[in-house]
Amino acid sequence: MNRHGIDPVIFSSALGLVAFGVVMIYSTSHILALDRYGDAYYFVKRHVLWAAVGVAVMLLAARLNIKRLRALGFPVLLVSLFALALVFVPGIGREAGGARRWVDLGPFSFQPVEIAKFGLVFFLAYFLSVKDERLRDLKFGFLPPVILTGVVLVLVLAQPDLGSAILIAFVAGLLLFIAGARWLHLLGVALAAVPVLYAMIFTVPWRQQRIFAFLDPFSVARGTGYQLVQSLLGLAQGGITGLGLGEGKQKLFYLPEPHTDFIYSVVGEELGLLGALGVAAVFAVLLYRGLGVAARSGDSFSGLLAAGITLMVSVQGLFNMSVAAGVVPTTGVPLPLVSLGGSSLVMTLAALGVLLSVAAANQGTVRRKRAVRMSAKRPLASRWLPTFSRIPAGGR
Repeated sequence: MNRHGIDPVIFSSALGLVAFGVVMIYSTSHILALDRYGDAYYFVKRHVLWAAVGVAVMLLAARLNIKRLRALGFPVLLVSLFALALVFVPGIGREAGGARRWVDLGPFSFQPVEIAKFGLVFFLAYFLSVKDERLRDLKFGFLPPVILTGVVLVLVLAQPDLGSAILIAFVAGLLLFIAGARWLHLLGVALAAVPVLYAMIFTVPWRQQRIFAFLDPFSVARGTGYQLVQSLLGLAQGGITGLGLGEGKQKLFYLPEPHTDFIYSVVGEELGLLGALGVAAVFAVLLYRGLGVAARSGDSFSGLLAAGITLMVSVQGLFNMSVAAGVVPTTGVPLPLVSLGGSSLVMTLAALGVLLSVAAANQGTVRRKRAVRMSAKRPLASRWLPTFSRIPAGGR
């Protein structure tokens, strides 16, 4: 590990969510897996494999010297854009459910948007740290990162993946705010995005139906509101303490794909309000600790990178939990570290490894400063000891 050690709160929170996710993946998917593949452990075995890879990558990322990687800001963005473009290449991009969100490379497949989310955060941390005070200038400071973020959003929306696009745009806006962008500039971009978002929702029939289903799901409980209704029923049946681990009913072919986007509703059904709040509390701890790491960073690049990673993970968790509870419309983003994952799980753990590296660098800086202060506070006689030791024996 990093010679300064790792942050125990971030590390244990990440591992705790991964371990909890393994348990919930088996609980939510074993009946479904047995029905589809004749193997009750089909999904959980794949998830454990990806979790092992992700934890290994996280430990490796925790050893990185992030400051030395700062110059890779633009190359990382180019890799992200290239990965997003691959989904539109015939024979490589795979279409499922009317969307092209997967890249198939023989036995290996991944979702490029998972690379793009953290790749954009890395680029913005680099770019905004370079701009510094010039970020307040509209033409040369503010617009360039906004335009490059827009290019990423266009490729994500073309898949189409509106949920991920909203998540990326929201986190990018928060990073710009943290970096010191003007309120007026941010407000202008937000207002300009409103008609675009309106057109994307209300000119696409199935998205429009999803909004109406969100507003009154029980009026279309047998149609577009079915998934949300089943999620709400699961949360309601769980009560305070839940039905018990493995005892949930909604996962028995009522709630579609309970091991992915709506796994939180099964958590609420089986572990109750206490279990659901417990999961939310862990994400809150990650948010608090991660932003603390960002605030203590010795340079703007490390601070912005830590803040971006923290916000991307925690805001995605908030979005997913809000969808399951019917607070926001369905976004289609998984619950980080808990939902069934491959590329999502590995990339999230890799990003948290980078966060651990920033935290370790902060710890080393604090120790060096403390050592300097302690040296300055040594008793007068102890500070003179080296001088006395050089005096020849037997006289002055």
